[in-house]
Amino acid sequence: MLQRLWHPCSRWSTNICRGLSGSSVLREGPPPNLRSSFERLPRRAQVQLPAAQVPEPPTPAWFRYSPWSDKFQGTLKTRILLQTLFYALLITQASNYLDSKLFPQATEDDPPKYASPGELQIAIEKLRKTFPEPGRVDTNPDVVKTAGSSPNSYHPASAHSVVVRPKSTEDVVKIVNIAREFKVPITAYSGATSLEGHFSGYPSGSICLDISGMDKILHINEEDSDLVCQAGTRWEDINQTLKEKGIPLFFPLDPGPGATIGGMMGTGCSGSPSICPLSFYSIDSPALQLMRSDTVLPNGEVIKTRRRSRKSSAGWDATKLFIGAEGTLGIVTEATLRLAPSIPTKVAMAQFSDVKQAVSAVQEILNTSYGSHVQCVELLDDRMMEAINNGGLIDRPYPVQDTLFFKLQGDDAAIKLTSKTIEALVKKHGSSKFEFAATDEEAENLWQNRKYALMSTMAAYPDAKCWTTDVCVPVSRLPQLVLETKKDLADAGLSSTIVGHVGDGNFHALILFHDDKELELVSQAVHRLVHRALAMDGTCTGEHGVGVGKKEYLKEELGEGTVALMKQVKKVVDPYNIMNPGKLYPD
Repeated sequence: MLQRLWHPCSRWSTNICRGLSGSSVLREGPPPNLRSSFERLPRRAQVQLPAAQVPEPPTPAWFRYSPWSDKFQGTLKTRILLQTLFYALLITQASNYLDSKLFPQATEDDPPKYASPGELQIAIEKLRKTFPEPGRVDTNPDVVKTAGSSPNSYHPASAHSVVVRPKSTEDVVKIVNIAREFKVPITAYSGATSLEGHFSGYPSGSICLDISGMDKILHINEEDSDLVCQAGTRWEDINQTLKEKGIPLFFPLDPGPGATIGGMMGTGCSGSPSICPLSFYSIDSPALQLMRSDTVLPNGEVIKTRRRSRKSSAGWDATKLFIGAEGTLGIVTEATLRLAPSIPTKVAMAQFSDVKQAVSAVQEILNTSYGSHVQCVELLDDRMMEAINNGGLIDRPYPVQDTLFFKLQGDDAAIKLTSKTIEALVKKHGSSKFEFAATDEEAENLWQNRKYALMSTMAAYPDAKCWTTDVCVPVSRLPQLVLETKKDLADAGLSSTIVGHVGDGNFHALILFHDDKELELVSQAVHRLVHRALAMDGTCTGEHGVGVGKKEYLKEELGEGTVALMKQVKKVVDPYNIMNPGKLYPD
C-alpha cells in the first residue's frame, strides 16, 4: 500500500510513510516500474480513407462577369474597379436613406423657415448701422402697426417689426440683401391705398420697405411721350407736374387718390378710363402704359426689364412678369411710363330709373363710330348719388337716380357730334335727363366727387364701416351682374352704394355694416358676388389685386395648372420666400 503512495517527485509521500509506519527508513533503489494513470497512451495509427469524389456544380455563365468570381475574365484592376463602384453605390444609397429618415426634405406645404427673434434683432441692428440717419429705420410700435394694416381692409393683418425708408435703388438692394441674409420677410409699402391686405406684416416678424419717399420724376421725354420716375411717385403728381410745365401730355390711368406707380404696377390697378384717346385700345391697364421697370430681385440683383423703345419683340416681356405680382417676385424701384396726348374734355351725365337700363346704354354707345371720343364712362347708382349729396362735398345736389357720367374728348365739333349721339341712345334706353356740366370747374368737381366715392359714402354714413368689393365681367354681362347684386344685397338687409367703370365691365359695391354680425353677412355677400362674376366668365378682381382677400378664388378662376405655374415661377425667383409671403398665391 505504501508503495502505491510513493511517487518519485513527491516528498510528502515519504512523510506519509513515516507517519504510518513509525519508521524513518527510506526505501532504497529505483522505484518500481509503475505506469502512471496520467500517462498518455500512444496514438493509434490513423488510417487515411480515400476522399469521396463530389462533383462540382456547374458554374453559371454570368459568373465570368462578376468581379467576385474566380471565373472573372477581366484583369485585377478591372475587378477592383468594379468592386469599388459597387460599394460606393451601396454606401451612397445607404447614406441617402439615412438622410431621408433623419433629415426629411421640406415640402411646399411646410411653413418657410424665417429668422428667429434673436436673428431678427440682429438684422434690425444691421439695418440701423447701414442707415444711421434719423428716421431711416423705425421700430416705433404705432408706426409698424400702421404700416401693416389698413382701416378700410377687414382681412387678417400683422404689424411689421421695422419700417425702413430707402431713397434709391441702391438702398433697396442693401435692405434686400440683409433680409435675405437673415431670412426676414420683406414687404413693399407706398401709397397704402390697397384694400386686400397687400402690405400687411408677417406674423413671425417682417421688414416694411417704405418707398413712399422715392417719389421723384427723373426724366420727362416729351418728344417720345414718356417719362421715368421712381416707384413712390403718385399718379396725380405726374399729371400736375406735366400741367405746370406746360407739356401737353398726361398719364391716362386714373385710380383712387394717393395711388403710387409701384403699387399700381404691383396690383395691376387701373381706374376709370375705358377708351384710349382716338383709338379703341383699352388704356386702363398698366401693361400698356408701363414700358419698363428697374426691379430688385430677391437675390439683390437689379434688372432693367426692357429698353425705352415703343415696341420690342426681343423675347418675352419681363416687364409684365411684375405687373400683378404684388411684390412677391421683386421690388420695382423705377418705371418708364407711356404718356398720352392731352385732349380737351367735357363731362356729361344722364339719369335713369333703373340701373340695368343705364348699363345697357353703355354697350351701344361704345360700339358706335363716336365711341373713341368717350374717354370714361362711370356708373353711380341712386344710393351713391344720395351719399354724394349728403356727404357735403358738392356745391349743389344732383338727382337721386342711377346716373352715368361721361367724359368726352376731342375738339368742340367732335364733342358736339358725340354728345348728340349719346343723348339719343340714352333716351332710347329710358334716360330721363341728359346734361353737360355748366362750367369746366363744375365738370372737374363733379368728376372728383366720383373719385372720392368711398369718402363720400363714409361721410354720408359716419357711424358705419365700409367693405369695398371689386369684380369685372364681359361688358355684355354687366347689366345682369349689377341688377342681381343689388337685389342680393337688399334681400340680405345690407345697405350699399355702387360705383362702376362700366366701359370695361368693372364695378364696385361699397357695402356698409355696423357690427360683427353685419360684417359676417357682408363677407357672405362678397363671396356670392365673386362666384356670380366667375360664373359669367369674369374675374374676382378687376383692379384691386388679390392680396390676402382673393387668394381662395384663384384656382377656380385660373385653374390648377396656371396656379401651379405661378408657384413654380415664385419658387425659382424667390427660393427663400422672403418677398411679401402669404399674399397672392393660394395656400
